Amino acid sequence: MPARLTALDSSFLHLEDGGAHMHVAAVMTFDGPAPAYDDLLEAIGSRLHLVPRYRQRLAFVPLGQGRPRWVDDPHFNAGYHIRHTALPAPGGDDELKRLAARVFGQRLDRSKPLWEIWLVENLSDDRFAILSKTHHALVDGVSGVDIVSVLFDAAAEPSAPPAPPSSPWLPRPVPTQTELLAEALLERTTVPGEALRGVRAATRAPRAVAQRLATGVAGLGSMAAAGLNPAPRSPLNVAIGPHRRYTWVDADLHRFKAIKSALGGTVNDVVLTSVALALGRWMRGRGEDTEGLVLRAMVPVSVRAEAEHGALGNRVATMWAPLPVGVRDPVDCFDEVHAAMAGLKESGQAVGAETLTQLADFAPPTIMSQAARLQARQRFFNVVVTNVPGPQVELFLLGHRMRGLYPVVPLALKQALGIAIMSYNGRLGFGLLGDFDALPDLEDIATHLEGAIDDLGAATGANDRVGRTGPRRRPTASAPR
Repeated sequence: MPARLTALDSSFLHLEDGGAHMHVAAVMTFDGPAPAYDDLLEAIGSRLHLVPRYRQRLAFVPLGQGRPRWVDDPHFNAGYHIRHTALPAPGGDDELKRLAARVFGQRLDRSKPLWEIWLVENLSDDRFAILSKTHHALVDGVSGVDIVSVLFDAAAEPSAPPAPPSSPWLPRPVPTQTELLAEALLERTTVPGEALRGVRAATRAPRAVAQRLATGVAGLGSMAAAGLNPAPRSPLNVAIGPHRRYTWVDADLHRFKAIKSALGGTVNDVVLTSVALALGRWMRGRGEDTEGLVLRAMVPVSVRAEAEHGALGNRVATMWAPLPVGVRDPVDCFDEVHAAMAGLKESGQAVGAETLTQLADFAPPTIMSQAARLQARQRFFNVVVTNVPGPQVELFLLGHRMRGLYPVVPLALKQALGIAIMSYNGRLGFGLLGDFDALPDLEDIATHLEGAIDDLGAATGANDRVGRTGPRRRPTASAPR
């Protein structure tokens, strides 16, 4: 059976319209001088057999009669995907952020494998950086973490990669347009048979199936109720262009755990509360009225089973999380977020989204294309906030310790801000991607985010127990809280 994209994977291709680029990405900083480019090229090239999709590109079915499939790229050249650059003096974080914004503002070439890695030299404080960029049709946040774990080492002494196959990699022939069309049409005739086999299997455990179906239907109702009501208007929901700004906030994961323990919630509750407080302060600084205002965050939730770790593609569902930006007291804001998130989990909203995703696999590609574009143009949410658990051990690249890891979530149409969070070795990296024209004050949001985390820590005593660790950013003009 061809390695065809799922409906969810292919939806990220349809969403890539206008100024929206659908790639996930990350900025990683490392200790020491940058390794030689040829050494990096050899190190990554020696492990590409562990992630075969990185040597494959998309093949599109004629007349839109099927979803695209992955095929070997007969012209694969690792040197095209692994790139080399350097920062201008003084080579600080500001210069790195501007470079990252330019890289993340460029769409990946669909005629080639959908990924890039940039080696960045001349970073101050005896560091270098790696920028990674992979299309969302290829990975979600969790499977992306698995790939990073494959490409990097867990010890300072580089380990030998698993031995490649005895014979060198040779690309399989690219199917012709006629073959692609014939494959797609043949699959249409075989899917009903697969569905009937699923029905026969289901009848052997009717009670379990009925319970799962009821849960899924209830979740669909909860999701539909949230999706049919448009999110409130906000300065975050405007037309965007192709250009980006990027910044990050470095936080202590132990402080977040101390805050959640003191308040009786989860780390994700603390993350969402910090975002709500920061956006509220930023909006009031812009002269916006936030009294009683509750923004809506789209929160992707991984539904990837343990056995699926290491597999590519997307296994995510969606929850709509309220962000009470009008609540100024940190503890009160947390209480609202915690209560709302507990209610969402009980409603089965994420289960409903997963059920809808599974049903979408049976929809014709042209309908899925229109549905994806329609969803992108509707104001179902104000901002994406995605929190992905990352590796909790130090990672190394050619003997160099990874110091910081800051993720990127793509922007959809009429969505000027995306906030991605990933934990790494006791830290939380907040990556803020903004539209260049709509968010010239993106750094103000980052500053308010740091202030919100400090205030939550102060209100719970977590600052005294854990302390503040990590770099502090330059202060900006004060704004109403």
